[in-house]
Amino acid sequence: MHDAKIFKNMHRERFHAEPAIFAGPGRVNLIGEHTDYAEGFVMPAAINFATLAGISPRKDGKIAIYSENQGEERVFEGAQTARSKHWTDYPMGVAAILAGEGHKFPGFSLSIWSDVPLASGLSSSAALEVATALAVLSLVGASYPGPVLARLCQRAENEFVGANCGIMDQFISLNAREDHALLLDCRDLSYKLAPIPDHVALVIANTMVKHSVAGGDYPTRRRESEAACAVIASHRPGVKFLRDCTLEDLAKWGKEMEPKSYLRAKHVISENLRTVAACDALLKGNMRELGRLMAEAHTSYSRDFEGSCVEADAMVALAQDLPGLIGARLTGGGFGGCTINLVEQSEAAAFAEALGARYTEQIGIVPQIHVCHASGGAHRVE
Repeated sequence: MHDAKIFKNMHRERFHAEPAIFAGPGRVNLIGEHTDYAEGFVMPAAINFATLAGISPRKDGKIAIYSENQGEERVFEGAQTARSKHWTDYPMGVAAILAGEGHKFPGFSLSIWSDVPLASGLSSSAALEVATALAVLSLVGASYPGPVLARLCQRAENEFVGANCGIMDQFISLNAREDHALLLDCRDLSYKLAPIPDHVALVIANTMVKHSVAGGDYPTRRRESEAACAVIASHRPGVKFLRDCTLEDLAKWGKEMEPKSYLRAKHVISENLRTVAACDALLKGNMRELGRLMAEAHTSYSRDFEGSCVEADAMVALAQDLPGLIGARLTGGGFGGCTINLVEQSEAAAFAEALGARYTEQIGIVPQIHVCHASGGAHRVE
């Protein structure tokens, strides 16, 4: 994470005011892709990459937002009600949702810096939303329980930014615990923490292929999944989401679905089962079983959900015979981004170097590979 003292000085020099600083971590999803909006199960962990938000009140009622990463500052007359299809939609969306909840905050200056890689599947958007929410709420002395604030940040992305994301990213950014993964039930937001053993490292390999949740294939896959659910619901009226469906349902009524919808449902239903089983394996310290489930999850994501790409499939395949590997799969929204590799800590550095070399040789792209650990949730930086 960026040096908070340097960041604070940057805000002082730009806005001539003393900021309060908040951090929102990115996340990596160990297993459970495209199950969150089906009210299913996911198992993410926060990572030691984060977005910092520095905030100070203004007397002129304006909202000034500066991003060190973008090298750009924008000034607004006040809270906005419509998106501008610009990166500022994320913090402005959070401000708009909080204003809609009845919070009357003054104008403010907001500085942003992040080391969460953009468009990599590590949830840079949720990290920004969460850090901004804590910052803006600090101006009025308000707070929310983590699950409630996660919903508000999700609404900012759904309603203001226009990205139809689920709840996972914002939830883990707010509710993570260091050195733990979190099994989240996206229906009722109940969750279970599972410790990640000390001997296991999270090696995140960025394919350098960017993806977007707001457009492209992501909403198409979601529509296909929901169409499959509608077919099953026509036979079982109590079904509202694929979370409510079984593989037996799919066997009975799958022929009534479009072929693509059938495959999407097959992935989501089986992924829910795998995710719950993966948490159980982690709690029991059965890393072999966890690795097997991750491999199965990647195959399903790539073949049934068709959410992978040539580069991500190659990154996973190239990891398979490297010393120390426990499990590997594509993580995040798909169609690019990063793979998550659980690796024996003693082998992690050599694993990262070897995987990067193999990928560069085969694909012709130099990847970014990071050896990470599971971090705690969003917080004020003292």
